[in-house]
Amino acid sequence: MTRPRVVVTGIGVISCLGNSAERMWDGLIHGRSGIRRITQFDASEMPCQIAGEIPEFDPDNYMDRKEARRIPRSAQIALAAAVQAMVNADLPETMPDPERSGILFGTAVGGVDAIDDNLQILRSKGYQRLNPFAIPSAIPNLAAFVMARQFQCLGPNATITTACATSTQAIGEAAEIIRRGAADVIISGGTESAIRDFAIGGFSAMRALPTSYNDRPARASRPFDAHREGFVFSEGAAVLILEELSHALKRGAPIYAEVAGHASSADGYHVAAPDPEAAGPARAMRWALQYSGISPSEVDYINAHGTSTELNDLTETRAIKKVFSDYAYRVPISSTKSMIGHAMGASGALEALACTFTIQNGLIHPTINYETADPECDLDYVPNQARQKRVDIALSNSFGLGGQNACLVLKKYRSSR
Repeated sequence: MTRPRVVVTGIGVISCLGNSAERMWDGLIHGRSGIRRITQFDASEMPCQIAGEIPEFDPDNYMDRKEARRIPRSAQIALAAAVQAMVNADLPETMPDPERSGILFGTAVGGVDAIDDNLQILRSKGYQRLNPFAIPSAIPNLAAFVMARQFQCLGPNATITTACATSTQAIGEAAEIIRRGAADVIISGGTESAIRDFAIGGFSAMRALPTSYNDRPARASRPFDAHREGFVFSEGAAVLILEELSHALKRGAPIYAEVAGHASSADGYHVAAPDPEAAGPARAMRWALQYSGISPSEVDYINAHGTSTELNDLTETRAIKKVFSDYAYRVPISSTKSMIGHAMGASGALEALACTFTIQNGLIHPTINYETADPECDLDYVPNQARQKRVDIALSNSFGLGGQNACLVLKKYRSSR
């Protein structure tokens, strides 16, 4: 039995490299960093004082001011990216067939800013001064609710929360909803906005963040480089409109890429450290390729999880070697996080969006700040300069806290198999 085909028909993004998909892509291919000094709180006492903050985001451009006050920043940027994606997909302001339209979205922590703000009010002024929307604004599925209401998506609705693997898994599962016939259109992706003292302090206590680059933030994220110190925390949102192929063709929708398949797995090893044998990430990649009917040697590009931590980059390199054998040395690999940092639950969606542009343009963005080779990370990480290459099949990796692994396979759309 032939599976229904699922395609990407719309994209939208709010990121530290720009508040549109085109601006982010332009930054990526030119090797620009979106990492800067933290302005959302006073980080002067923190060992790490840098992050991938979104510059110049104005929620008033996407929603009325009253609505913006009631929802956290993570939901604001998710809705903004979704508005862009709906326009990009040539869809109307509300879905033409609401019950055949759904949401499958992701976030690792949700409205942490709402929790933080309201806890401060509670402890300093008492519960009587709390915002009546204090609890609803903190729930992880608020972004999905806001989009469902805005666009009248009344079909399947779910929120994935699997740490750094979140939105890669969300996009993969969204495609499965369409394949089983439960919806024609799904708004999918991920959002995160948690640049707060608690998050920066907590990850600093884990010794997961870089501390030597506060005066040169653009150089801090250096995946696979021998002198990498840790990941750079960031924020952002990316939305992909997924659509059943015949439905997309019937309405003449633009098609950016096809979702060939996905898979997820667990390490079952440690809550924070990756399995040194790389078995979990290797399983996710292998299963995703098998499900897609694609052999490792057919993959033209890998978008790495590539966090810039010592253990993750080494483990991912080992996993790629397990799955791709000798071909691992010939397939180009690059890390989007070298320029936009690690947006946690939004990272996979941001990287999937980068993959769609790579497929469309035949251009692989670089891994910037790759200056000193690590003998144990010895693959082709596309250092520092974008590379022209025809990419028909791209594999995108996301590995997260709790031993969560997810892998998405995107391919160039062709009218027949």
